[in-house]
Formats: sequence, C-alpha cells, structure tokens
Amino acid sequence: MAAKLLIPLAIFSFFFHHATSDTYDTFSKQISPKKLGLKKEKLTHLHFYFHDIVSGSHPTAVRIAAAKITNTSSTGFGFIAMADDPLTVGPNPSSKLVGYAQGIYGSASQNDVGLLMVLNLVFTQGTYNGSTLCLFGRNAVMSKVREMAIVGGSGLFRFARGYAQASNYLFNTTSGDAIVEYNVYVLHY
Repeated sequence: MAAKLLIPLAIFSFFFHHATSDTYDTFSKQISPKKLGLKKEKLTHLHFYFHDIVSGSHPTAVRIAAAKITNTSSTGFGFIAMADDPLTVGPNPSSKLVGYAQGIYGSASQNDVGLLMVLNLVFTQGTYNGSTLCLFGRNAVMSKVREMAIVGGSGLFRFARGYAQASNYLFNTTSGDAIVEYNVYVLHY
C-alpha cells in the first residue's frame, strides 16, 4: 500500500517543484532600470528650515527615554527624543509648511553635544508631495555647519542618495528650542 502512494507522491513532488522553481529558486537577478521606469539621474537642491520645539504646551519633539547619567552629563548623553518637526520655506514658524522631519534623535556623545539623527523628511507640498528622504548621521550641534547622509527615499526620491548640511539659525539655550537651516543635495531619478 505504501509503495502505491509513494509513486504518485514522487510524481507530484517532481512537477510541483519544477512548476514553482523559477519563482522561488532565484534570490536575486539584475534588471534594467528602465523596467522600473527610471530615467536619467538628476541632482536636486532642497532648502528649508527645521523647527525643533521642545518647550511649551505643543512641543514637536519630546524626550522618550533617558539613561541614569543623562541629567548629570554635560552633553545630555543617553537621551532619546521622538520628533515630528515642521519644515518650512522660511525661518519664521508661520512661513509656508513644506513637510515634517519625523523620527528619532539622541545624544550619542559623552565629549560634545553630538546627536545621532534618524529622520524621515516627509514632504507635503508641491512637486515632492508624498515623497520622503531618509536622513541618517551625526549632528554636532555646536558646529557651524554639520553634514549628514541622505541614505534613501521614496516616491520621487526612490534610489536617493546625497547629503544634508545643517546650520543653526536660532537656538534658545533656555528653552532648548531650535530653528535649523537645511540645504539638502540629492541624486535621484
């Protein structure tokens, strides 16, 4: 009886394997960028202001974690904040909103005020409405100009790569609120 079942099972397994092997046996393959609708790569410069408001009744960034030493550290080492910071065309908070910086940042240095930034730049207006850029890197807050990597994107920024330069426009040492000017240079299709 077992032998009678074994032959049909072997035949079924052979055909099933061959019917599905083209789909599942290949981990990767090269394809033409044109297959994804990608055309000529271009360089885009974006300029905006980042409003990081940590004080008041409607903060745009809030501390979500801290280490035991954070409050005694001269650099705030060990804190982590979640942000949903507005991005505007001008430095005035009421200027035209173009998107949000959404993500986390935290103090990653014991020697200077150096933040680890992991943010999605989410654009909500104009040509790039619905597109995002992924910013990742070290932000030495007290340096005149800081450079962080653009490591990807979505929408019109698929396959994006580039860099962002940040410089303080306004930093309130009492409240911790900051307005930061960003110049972002992105290669994308």
